[in-house]
Order: sequence, then C-alpha cells, then structure tokens
Amino acid sequence: MANKTIYDVAHLARVSMATVSRVINTPSIVKEETRNRVLKAISELGYKPNIIARNLAKSKTTTVGVLVSDVTRSNVSELLGGIIDIARMYKYSVKIFSINPDEPFIESIYEIVAEQVNGLLCLDDELSDVDVEKMKTILDENSIPFVFGNSYYSGDGIANVSVDFEEASYILAKLLIDDGRNHIYFLSTKRRYSVNMAKENGYLRACKEFGITPHILLSTGDVLASTKQFSDFFANNKKIDAILGVRDSIAVSFVNVAKKCGYEIPKDIAVVGFQNSKYSLLCQPSLTCLDVPIYDIGAVSMRLLTKLMDEETPEKIKIILPYSIIERDSTR
Repeated sequence: MANKTIYDVAHLARVSMATVSRVINTPSIVKEETRNRVLKAISELGYKPNIIARNLAKSKTTTVGVLVSDVTRSNVSELLGGIIDIARMYKYSVKIFSINPDEPFIESIYEIVAEQVNGLLCLDDELSDVDVEKMKTILDENSIPFVFGNSYYSGDGIANVSVDFEEASYILAKLLIDDGRNHIYFLSTKRRYSVNMAKENGYLRACKEFGITPHILLSTGDVLASTKQFSDFFANNKKIDAILGVRDSIAVSFVNVAKKCGYEIPKDIAVVGFQNSKYSLLCQPSLTCLDVPIYDIGAVSMRLLTKLMDEETPEKIKIILPYSIIERDSTR
C-alpha cells in the first residue's frame, strides 16, 4: 500500500494541510477538537511525518518558496528574475506563494510549511514586527531558513537584503534643499510598508537637520483616487516647491495633475521618485529617481538563502547593497 501523505490526512480530517502541519509541529496552538480529529486521521492512516523528511533528504531536488504580497507591484518581476537565475544555477525548484488578504498572514506561513520547502524568500515589506517574529518562530521550528528581499527588519536573526532607503531618502531630500526648495512634500502610501517608513524617516531627518517644515501626504496609490486627491490639494493653494514620491506611479500622477493646474515642472515644483521604473521615463518631464538594483537584490537574496540552507555561516545576514541617483528633467 502506498505511503499516506499529508494530503490524505488533511482530506480525512476535513482540514487544510497547514492545519495538519500545525498539529504535527506546534499542536498547542490548534483547538483541541481540531487537533484530536487530525490525530485520529493520522492514526487511522498510519501516516508518518518523517517519511516526507526522509524522501526529501534522498531527493536531489531543493525547493525554494518565494512569498509575494502583491504580484502587480512593478519591482516583483525584476526581483524574481534575479532569484530564478541564481536558483537555476543551483538546480533549485521555485514555488511562488501569494498572501491571501482574507486570512491572517500566519496562515500563509503554515501553508508554506505544509509544502515542505527547503527555504523561503519573503518579498513582503508590509509585515509588523510581531508578524515577523511569529513567522521566524514557525520557520525556525520547522528548520526552514528564510531571507527578506528588498525590505528590512531589524530583529535578531532576520536575514535581509536591501539598500539603505533611509539614507537614500535623506540624500534626495538634501538634493532638493540644496536647490533652494523649502516646501517639500513627502508623498507616501496609506498602507504602511517598512521600506516606505524608512524613506519617510530619511526625509524627516533631512527636514529636521536643515530647518524645513515636513509635510507628508498619503495616497492610496489608485490613479483615479490620487487624481482627485491631488486636484483637491492644489485647489487649497498649498505652498509647495518639491515632492518626493515613494512610488514613481504616484509621482507621475502628481506631475500630471500639477501641470493641469498650471504648474511648471521643475520650475515651480521639482519631482523625485524612488523606483526608476518605466514610469520615470514615460513621464514628461522624465523623473529624477533613486536607482535601486532590484535584480541584484533578488540574486543576492537567493545566494544568501543558499548558504543558510547549506548550513554555512555567512559573514553577515543583513546585506546593504549600493544604489545610485539618476538626475533627469524633473529636477533640472
């Protein structure tokens, strides 16, 4: 008779594979009724969890999970390009996981654990420190190393590959201040991302150092909603001579509305973006941008994860890559 699998247990117990994984690895967090149902199914089927572990140990295939919060974001494909190229060199399989917004984040982690991946790359920068610590606990208990790509979490034992967004934002703000701009707005998102918060901190540091009053404007990122928001902003005759936009798409939306309201870019308002995406070149005038080595972040994240999966001790697990600033017509 064929060996029974975690899928068989989940089907018989009428639960998800993630719930079976929780019962096996962290039973105390599962409701008693559900836990007993899963244990009964395990007993009836004669399921032995270590069978999977032995099969994986004998297998030549290493599977890496990549957790993505939003596949529509402009930098995801480039990050994946770097990840997949390195994974191909090592003959790894790559599984993409997306976060279900209708269930707690931790449920997604248990689903990944149930898939028996050998390592995880997390491209989610929306997590709270509490969620990150919970995630670390679950993955450590299941001996699954992980790395955050293009985001930064400061906790001990949290591997990250990113650029210093706070320092970059400070430099960009100083660039505008040195150009004589005194009413600089920081355009961010209503949804809070760790990367955007770092950018905001750099902007605030520059404002404090040079005696500039900070102004933060939060946008949904939706083009139609942003257009109305920015139109209302200009209708109130706010003093403004520069903006820093955390996303190029937000910066371009602002530029379009500003031009319709009679402002000249960059004569009246200088504009800076943070992504150097295709939007930065499609914008008229073209956007001055922070140029983040997105592909390299993906590749280095994968290489760091490889070392952790091989139980090597890397020189450091928090890696900061260099960036550059590309000056274009929106600030000249």
